[in-house]
Amino acid sequence: MGFYSPDAPRKRDGSGAVRWLATVVLSAAVGAGVTLYAESAFGRNGVTEAAVPAAAPESSGGGQTVTSVSVSVSDGITQAVKRVQPAVVGVVNYARVSDFFTQTSKLEATGVGTGVLIRKDAQYGYIVTNNHVVEGAAKVEAVLEQGKHVQASVVGTDPYTDLAVLRVPVAPFQSVQPAQFANSDDIQVGEPAIAIGTPMGLDFADTVTAGIVSAKQRIMPVEEPQTHQTLDYQAVIQTDAAINPGNSGGPLLNIHGEVIGINSSKIVAPNFEGMGFAIPSNAVRSIAQEIMQTGHASHPALGISGYSLSSLPQQWWPDVPVDYGVFVRSVSSDSAKQAGLQPQDVIVAIDGRTVKNMADLRTYLFQKKPGDKVTLRVYRGTHRMDMTVQLGSMPTQNTASAAADGRGAEEAPFGIPNPFGD
Repeated sequence: MGFYSPDAPRKRDGSGAVRWLATVVLSAAVGAGVTLYAESAFGRNGVTEAAVPAAAPESSGGGQTVTSVSVSVSDGITQAVKRVQPAVVGVVNYARVSDFFTQTSKLEATGVGTGVLIRKDAQYGYIVTNNHVVEGAAKVEAVLEQGKHVQASVVGTDPYTDLAVLRVPVAPFQSVQPAQFANSDDIQVGEPAIAIGTPMGLDFADTVTAGIVSAKQRIMPVEEPQTHQTLDYQAVIQTDAAINPGNSGGPLLNIHGEVIGINSSKIVAPNFEGMGFAIPSNAVRSIAQEIMQTGHASHPALGISGYSLSSLPQQWWPDVPVDYGVFVRSVSSDSAKQAGLQPQDVIVAIDGRTVKNMADLRTYLFQKKPGDKVTLRVYRGTHRMDMTVQLGSMPTQNTASAAADGRGAEEAPFGIPNPFGD
């Protein structure tokens, strides 16, 4: 996810169907990210006023009465920031750049994002950030609060949730406490939301901004940064904060200094302000834990490869009575084959929910678990049929270059995995 610009309203069918603004990525370059703009209203930022004692009236000479008051302000934001700020780091993405004239290559910093320390053990510290912050990196560095650069390895990434986990030596983080996670299901609309990050690069590291939680669940697309392909639709936290490049991967905090989300995107368009989004902490915790344990995140797989029918030239369309759905290019899993699914079938529904395109199909699949069964509605020519398929498992691959893990920059980066493969 990155920066989006609304063009026109579009409707998505299916469970929890909502109207949302169709978005076009304006900038999802590595390190592009989000931050939150501090609003001044005390009540919105968790700043409370103490009781105001009554004071003796004083005459001002013109018949008016002036009352003297004494006000005490408790700044919860300051305390929340103090608890978490040492755990927030800058994340620098280095790419291998070739010189056409000298026929040599070198590493250059191509983007800066943000990350937050979430765990450490006797040897390593673990940092969560966005996938789009480290995608394509040949080398990754974490930059600590005092400006120290530490080389990091990419444990694993998940393009479908836009999350990644980095590993760093624990020594520079000996005195740093990992950030604590809140239950994102418990957040309330209108409660304070605080962000710490690296907007516009390391010159503005440790920038603190604040706003409120504007909505608990908004459905937004997760897009592949290089191709802008929509990989999934994700329920995210909306905040009224202004967002700046470089805050991607940084924490969104509650007034207690607990992480309620990882900042990931905003809408960018004329006349639009205060529409930023963060991946909820419960999803972050689940995916990060899986990556730390296995090196990747696993998602259910249908066992096919295919295309959105609408993305194909019409002369390639099979003779079906619909203009939407997923065109099946090939079938790889035994379960899908046994169910009767064949190449050139068009999937138009899953468990009774309309499938307009690949993103619709994937979004519903990701609500399931490997081993679950789903019912597909399929057109084979003009013949409509239903079939039941048991889902397999699809482990995601590392989208950073092998060089980020010390395996040599000559190895090519992993590509986006087959979204419906085994």
